[in-house]
Amino acid sequence: MMRKQSTAESLTWGYSKENGPDNWHVSYPIAKGNNQSPVAILSKDVFKDPALLPWFTGYDPGAAKNIRNTGKILRIAFDDTFDRSVLRGGPLPGIYRLRQLQIHWGSTSDKGSEHVVDAKRHAGEIHLVHWNSSYSNYADALRKTDGVAIIAILMQVGKNPKPEMKRIIEEIDAIKTKGKEAPFPNFDPSILFPQNRSYYTYQGSFTMPPCEECVTWIVMKEPINVDEQQMLKLRSLSSNSAEDPHCPLQDNWRPLQPLNNRMIRSTCQ
Repeated sequence: MMRKQSTAESLTWGYSKENGPDNWHVSYPIAKGNNQSPVAILSKDVFKDPALLPWFTGYDPGAAKNIRNTGKILRIAFDDTFDRSVLRGGPLPGIYRLRQLQIHWGSTSDKGSEHVVDAKRHAGEIHLVHWNSSYSNYADALRKTDGVAIIAILMQVGKNPKPEMKRIIEEIDAIKTKGKEAPFPNFDPSILFPQNRSYYTYQGSFTMPPCEECVTWIVMKEPINVDEQQMLKLRSLSSNSAEDPHCPLQDNWRPLQPLNNRMIRSTCQ
């Protein structure tokens, strides 16, 4: 039954002109809500909040399950059946369980990130999706304003690329086409964090349909470096399944959404 549903979903939204972000609200009305993501962050307008604490993760590498080309993004799934890999502190009220890692990127390295900081768009963005374990399950958490926390790591092309990205890039040939999945054991995603843990935070939504408004965003101030070869490898994925012609999986990022009356806060350092 679940297979059927995901096929139907894949027909209703994507990133092309016909089914792209401008039309998501037709099937998913909340995509036109007041608390949508991503947003533009202007550091001069950010409220420096002395009450904001550092955040901490305790990730169990054994929780990593598989890596998948969904046809929309690259996704790594983690076991979230108990408090095995968790995020806490920062702006969060409790303990959040790691569920998945997602990567968004562009067709060229001057675009691809979803959040834009001080008018700069980066080559890509990594999302670590966690849910509030005080709720009974993930589906329940999606209905609550404090249900989900996403750490966003911006990727920029630069010197000394982060060697930790290699582990993900090495698996790409195994998941070339949509729906392909490979085992991805023993991975601790905290190796991807930038050295500086300071962050911006605001209340927003998922950046993919249904775009539920249940997300506390923790956007890392410091990007991580990747190289052009790594970006080319991501762009070599296909958004079509193996039996269809190759169609590059790229530009899977949502354009900026209005901030409306929301406040973006940051740590004082």
